[in-house]
Parts: sequence; structure tokens; C-alpha cells
Amino acid sequence: MAVGKLTFTKTEREKLAEVLWLLNWISVVTGAILLSLGLFLKVEIQKWQEVMSEHGIHYVPNTLITTGLAACCINFLGGKICLDCTDTNKFLRWKLVMMPYVVCTFFFTSCVLMGALMCYSIRSHLEESLLLGLKNAMRYYKDTDTPGRCYLKKTVDLLQIQFQCCGNSGYRDWFQVQWISNRYLDMTSSLVVDRLRSNVEGRYLMDGVPFSCCSTLSPRPCIQHHISNTSAHFNYDQQSQQLNLWRRGCRQALMDHYTGIMQSIGLTVLLIWLFELLVLTGVRYLQTAMENVIRLGDPDLESDGWILENSFAETARSNFNIIKNLGKCYQVDDDDPNINVPTASAEQEVPSRGVQIPVTS
Repeated sequence: MAVGKLTFTKTEREKLAEVLWLLNWISVVTGAILLSLGLFLKVEIQKWQEVMSEHGIHYVPNTLITTGLAACCINFLGGKICLDCTDTNKFLRWKLVMMPYVVCTFFFTSCVLMGALMCYSIRSHLEESLLLGLKNAMRYYKDTDTPGRCYLKKTVDLLQIQFQCCGNSGYRDWFQVQWISNRYLDMTSSLVVDRLRSNVEGRYLMDGVPFSCCSTLSPRPCIQHHISNTSAHFNYDQQSQQLNLWRRGCRQALMDHYTGIMQSIGLTVLLIWLFELLVLTGVRYLQTAMENVIRLGDPDLESDGWILENSFAETARSNFNIIKNLGKCYQVDDDDPNINVPTASAEQEVPSRGVQIPVTS
């Protein structure tokens, strides 16, 4: 039994073809929107790429870009096909193309849905990428003279100022890395030398943070050195300490930033998928209805259209049998009598030699 079977008159088929022609051109616009969203997301990721690790987060914008390009091409062709389907004679030119076109549209629509789901499932990958990337960026913050790392200091400072954050998870993360280059340390000072020697890895650690961690809401000049020593500063109470530095970590700040973008893009892509699913359903009805008209031989008669000619179970079973038969075509049956197996000829046979066993009396 056919799934979603409907009956169309000649007028209804023509109206359906005209509506699908319009929807396909709208789909070209939605494909351009997908392409734009992918490019926008890629630019946003590239903007803070230096504080991220390569952890497979580019597949989301790449999927959206590829799907958007495919949407523009497929729907442009679909508009031409649907416009010609208003005439039975013109449909004959596209009869062999319709089924591959429907299959390509189905896979394209599936890719749109996959892109929408990726926008919501990327959070864990993004969080791990930011965790490792920020950790490395803070470690190389001092290497302003090293090629490939000389701009990390500027990037991290801009990040902390723009997003009002400090460190990876908080400002105390700076206490665990040496963020001051050795070239700015006074090696003649015994305090500096003792601090370098006291660390196993020879790093200069201190309870201080870069200037970009200073909060603009602080009621007093920023205290960025000897933060944990309240007696080192005049009138340094707990309230002013809370307002002195940004309390939120940059990983959480970037996660909030990208999560908002991903949710907006994911919702937009999901709406586009529902629209493309509607177009795919209409094209499938148009294809089957026009094929049945040609089978009947009279373009003025009513014709049936459906989504699947048989039930889901029968369709799955028939497709499985087709794949199974294709696999058998490449198998060789050893018991086939038509297969000629070369045998040794009489002239090639080697006479067997009898072995004489001596008998003793």
C-alpha cells in the first residue's frame, strides 16, 4: 500500500508545479543564508583561533558552507524542472532526471538537519578546544620574541579586555604560569634568583596577573601584584578585592559567546530544514503524479501521487534485496558446471610408479 497517496487533477498538478517552482527559488535564497551563516561562524572561530586548539570544531561551518552551495545549485535546477512539469511533453525530457534529483534533494535535506544538530552538539568539543587553547596561550604569553607566538600576548590581552574575563577558569590561573619574560627580570636581584631556583622547572611564579585582568569597575587603582597578600596594600578589604579584577574565566566567557551564536544558527538551520522537507515532499508528489499520467497516456486524466509506492517495510525489504543481489553479481560459484576448470591432458599425465616391496622367505 502506498504511503501518503493523493489524487491530483490536471489543474492541481499544474498549480503544484507552479508553487514548487516558487518554493525552489525561495530555497535558493535559503541556501545563500546557509552559506552566509557558515561563513559568519567560520570568521567568528578564526577571530579567536589563537586561543583554541585544533579539536575538530571547523566541521560545523564547513558543513554549512558546503550545504549552502549545494542548496543553491540543486534548487536552481529544481526550479527549472518544476516549471517544465506544467507541460507533459516537457516533463518527458526530465523523466530520467527526476529520480536522481529527488535522491540528491533527500541527501541534501539530511545534511541540513545534520548541520542543525551539529550546532547543538558542538558544545563539548568547543569547551575542550578552549580549555587546551587558553592553557597554551597563557603558557606562551611571555614569548613575545618567539616567531609564531609573538602575537599571543596581544590576543590574550584583547580577549580579557573585550570579554571582561581573566585567566582560563579564573584569575588564579595566572599564578601557575610564568607570564613575565626573563628579559624583563632583574637577574642581579637575589629575590628574583631565589624565586627562579625555588621552582622545579625554573619558572618565575608570583601572585600577579596582567594588566588586562583589571576591572574598570574597580574603585581604586588596579592591584595586579601581590594579590593574595592583603597586608601589602593599604585599605585592601574583601569588597575592593572582588571589584579589583574580572572574576569570570575567559573559557566561560567564550563559551557563552559561541553558545549564543550556535543556538541562533541552529534554530535558523532547523527552520530551513523544515522548509526544505516541505519542498522535497512536494517534488516527490509531482514526480509520481506526472509519471502516472504518462503511464495512463492521457494528460487530462486524474493521477495518483505518493511519497512511497509501497509501505516502509516493503520498501526497506526491496532495497535490501537489490543491494543483496548486487553483491551476488560479484561472487563466483565454485559449483557452477558452466565454469571450465582446466584439467591435465592425457599426454601431460605422469604415470605412477609402483613401489616394489621385497618379500623375504
